[in-house]
Amino acid sequence: MLRDGYSASHPVSLVAAAPYYSGYKDQAEFLRSGLYKWEGDAHTFDKDGPYIEVVTSPNNPDGTIREAVVNLGEGKLVYDLAYYWPQYTPITHPLDHDIMLFTFSKCTGHAGSRIGWALVKDKEVARKMTEYMQISSIGVSKESQLRAAKILGVLSEGCQHFRTADSENFFEYSHRIMRERRESLQNVVKNSKIFSLPKFPQDYCNFTGKYTDSNPAFAWLHSKEDIDWENLLREHKIIGRSGERFGADPKYVRISMFSPPEAFNLFLERLSAIIDNTNGNVVGGEESSIIK
Repeated sequence: MLRDGYSASHPVSLVAAAPYYSGYKDQAEFLRSGLYKWEGDAHTFDKDGPYIEVVTSPNNPDGTIREAVVNLGEGKLVYDLAYYWPQYTPITHPLDHDIMLFTFSKCTGHAGSRIGWALVKDKEVARKMTEYMQISSIGVSKESQLRAAKILGVLSEGCQHFRTADSENFFEYSHRIMRERRESLQNVVKNSKIFSLPKFPQDYCNFTGKYTDSNPAFAWLHSKEDIDWENLLREHKIIGRSGERFGADPKYVRISMFSPPEAFNLFLERLSAIIDNTNGNVVGGEESSIIK
């Protein structure tokens, strides 16, 4: 990804537009590479020289469709397309970026296989990426590769040939489940006086051949009040991640929409209880004191 000649004395800036996936910052700072340096939010980046901007679209954590922000001459763009699948977002057009990353875990849910792939235009960049994978992991598991190839083949076959009036292929089924979860969560949050969720317009999906909704993999909840979201949720046995971890305001919190059905329904029940309390309803004979 970097041309020969870069050194620790002039590390390449690494940026992503906030809210950004927290793993970018964590990995960059943990590895402490002399070749690059984490510089934070792409919206505020204004340094001269080479840089790398990671563009996650749909974005983790907020589900928005993203494009590059910096747009300076010496930049390299890496598109993280982990969630660019029809169960999460309308597939509006073919993508043609220089470096595009995909992962098996978000496509089908087989996260334990630890399989991803990249489409890379520059052969030298692709060679360096392959070399890094070989050195860092001593090669990718053959068993995982065979499993992923078989599952993707079955999904492809189902999308092309398995079609009846009352049947669903994998992506249609997944889209329906994600839509039902999003709608259930919206029905809970709409009763709140201070909590809200982002809204996404419908768009035409070339994969399904119709207008579809966005169903982000995460709920990006926002509070109008100064609440320690992460700790408040933990007090009610809900696991979420504060917006601060994504370079955003702590009034935001990210919650996964991937939990098993029983756990997701329990999450809705507990969130409803929090909303009842923050609305000032009387619970157990006393008025709530969650907001202070």
